[in-house]
Amino acid sequence: MRAPLGLLRLLAARGWGRPPRRCLGAMARYGTEQRGRPHSPDYRLYFKNPEGKYISPFHDIPLFAGSKEDKEIPAKRSKTTGSEVLFNMIVEVPRWTNAKMEIATEEPLNPIKQDIKKGKLRYVANIFPHKGYIWNYGALPQTWEDPSHTDEITGCCGDNDPVDVCEIGSKIRSSGEIVQVKVLGVLALIDEGETDWKIIAISVDDPEAQKIHDIDDVRKHKPGYLEATVDWFRSYKVPDGKPENQFAFNGEFKDKDFAVEIIKSTHEYWKALLHKKADGGTIKCTNVLVGGSPFCCGEEDARSIVQSLCQLENLPLCEELREGQWKIIVTINVTTLASSLHGRHQCL
Repeated sequence: MRAPLGLLRLLAARGWGRPPRRCLGAMARYGTEQRGRPHSPDYRLYFKNPEGKYISPFHDIPLFAGSKEDKEIPAKRSKTTGSEVLFNMIVEVPRWTNAKMEIATEEPLNPIKQDIKKGKLRYVANIFPHKGYIWNYGALPQTWEDPSHTDEITGCCGDNDPVDVCEIGSKIRSSGEIVQVKVLGVLALIDEGETDWKIIAISVDDPEAQKIHDIDDVRKHKPGYLEATVDWFRSYKVPDGKPENQFAFNGEFKDKDFAVEIIKSTHEYWKALLHKKADGGTIKCTNVLVGGSPFCCGEEDARSIVQSLCQLENLPLCEELREGQWKIIVTINVTTLASSLHGRHQCL
């Protein structure tokens, strides 16, 4: 039996019977292309813009979400007005995975690759009770922690990388995904004597994003998460034979406004880098879209960089298999278990 016309009109007015609206987020505007074999030294993940042109995620994806141009980032925002400043985050490592994926800052177009230390692919240990990274981990584009600049707050130089982001939303993201995030706060890690800021953020499309606006909201709605974050960063290198990491501010998180100031300053360092006003050393500044940059290259040059590498097609995938024994990490106040990963990799 057919429904009455009046009922159909009422349902249509309320949205029933319509196809779901598609959310055109940042990921829909960018694409990726794999080269080489996953879990191998030759693996690379390159990025494309909406027009299908190869770009650098480090330099060509705007810091400010929803804009193709540099815009001033306001230092203060009121969460009561509903006006939130959103940033683009490049996901490098999905939550609960161990492979240390990162933007290759020393390669043209800066693809994502797996980090290598002492000739071996790098994997982080499982810090009990967690598996791998405990957030979606990545970086803010168009930011740079200048190694020649001594931070007045930490007393240490920058780590020569984009600013890191820990995205605490409920969804497990993919490596290479571009996510629009709300900044909530920041942790000042001192990693082997270098300043290594860790921005705490949440995806704007996360179900809890509407009630989490600052670092205090994280404590309220995700109790224990910030403490676990400090413990993780303190201990994650211990299974590799390195000492515990240290923190500025005694490991206390700073709020959203403080975090935005850090982002603003590192964005300015990046601008200087891209216009030859700062010495980037081995950093590759090759870009396609940054106006006025002497490192800007053409579309054909960018394509030739990518096409010079082996394609992913017809290469066997490699699944990461991990076996190991538990070790005990003893600190002054905390005893933590960590999994020492001496595993092997088996290609399938």
